[in-house]
Amino acid sequence: MIQRNLPETYPHHYRPLADILCRTGEENGVYEGNNLEIIISGQRKRELLLEDIRRARSFIHIEYYRFGSDSAGREVGELLLQKAAEGVEVRILNNNLPYLFSGTSSYFRKLARAGVEVIPFTHIRHGLRKWLYRFNHQMHRKVVVIDGQVAYTGGMNLNDNYFYKWRDTHLRITGPAVTAYNASFMESWKESGGRFCYPPEHYAPVPVLQEAPLTGTWLQLVSDSPEKPGSAMLSALEWILKNAQKYVYIQTPYFVPPQSLTEAFADAVKRGVDVCIMMPRKVDTPFMATTNRAYYDDCLKAGVRILEKGGAFIHSKTLVADDEVTVIGSSNLDWRSFYLNYELNTLIIDPGTALRCKDIFDDDARQAQAPHRSSYSRFMRLFYRLL
Repeated sequence: MIQRNLPETYPHHYRPLADILCRTGEENGVYEGNNLEIIISGQRKRELLLEDIRRARSFIHIEYYRFGSDSAGREVGELLLQKAAEGVEVRILNNNLPYLFSGTSSYFRKLARAGVEVIPFTHIRHGLRKWLYRFNHQMHRKVVVIDGQVAYTGGMNLNDNYFYKWRDTHLRITGPAVTAYNASFMESWKESGGRFCYPPEHYAPVPVLQEAPLTGTWLQLVSDSPEKPGSAMLSALEWILKNAQKYVYIQTPYFVPPQSLTEAFADAVKRGVDVCIMMPRKVDTPFMATTNRAYYDDCLKAGVRILEKGGAFIHSKTLVADDEVTVIGSSNLDWRSFYLNYELNTLIIDPGTALRCKDIFDDDARQAQAPHRSSYSRFMRLFYRLL
């Protein structure tokens, strides 16, 4: 259950961080005793997600930035049609902006005609003001909740890139925290004009722990929206960097850090902390590889280690520090994630989880190398930062 007053068993070193995040929003509470699996293969997510959907008996809540109409999306979609025909409530909140000129909208209409409730995050029916607002403030979260018993969240969207091609990191969670992920979805659904068939208690059953590789973990949601002052995720990153004692390892595909974060990197290095940031060598978005590199010089001069991973494009948004704390979620290290988008991350306090995430980082590092120092002029670096 949510802990408004943290119990004595909560790790004391991280109590100030938990308090900071609790103050940023009601949904950013602490949940004790959860079981989870860290998913680093799209094939593994596909296997687990399809099996959990097949077992659904009451409701399936889905919130994705990208829900494709390719083979991955259609495989999940066909199963959702089957579950809707069985009487399971199926709701999809999709950030439709990337698909305004693709075939995905027609595919969602097919789902809707068959009884799946679908709401586009950006739609003129929300009113002109909200429609224009949401064009720039996009829903970037990735959440699936099934029967109030299982939650999926992290960096993976739902299309062929994530199932079959890219390297990403996701979570499958059971335990008390599932209630919070479902509450987050329900709030987004209602804000987008959605309704529910039953009273709220129907969607908050008593959670049941399932077997998983990592058990008994402390979880805390790190939820951000542009309606809130500041950024909970940026506050968490800066606190961890300020209080780390040994190392902070970060993975991000997009790197446009605000100055306060760059200064936090530098301050941590001055204290002897090993700060390492891993990014993809090749990026999926035009100009972003060059834009990422426009920020390298400041970090390298401060002693931050930067690695560029080859092989499959890495889309992971993760942090691990001091063999104790892990963050896995949807936020990139850029201004859009911190201040403009609706994001959802998970803070995990658990040595086993941290060591697993550190091992994953080390495995990825075997395919990575340090970049050459930027040869861009100051003008060109400023140009790409603006772009």
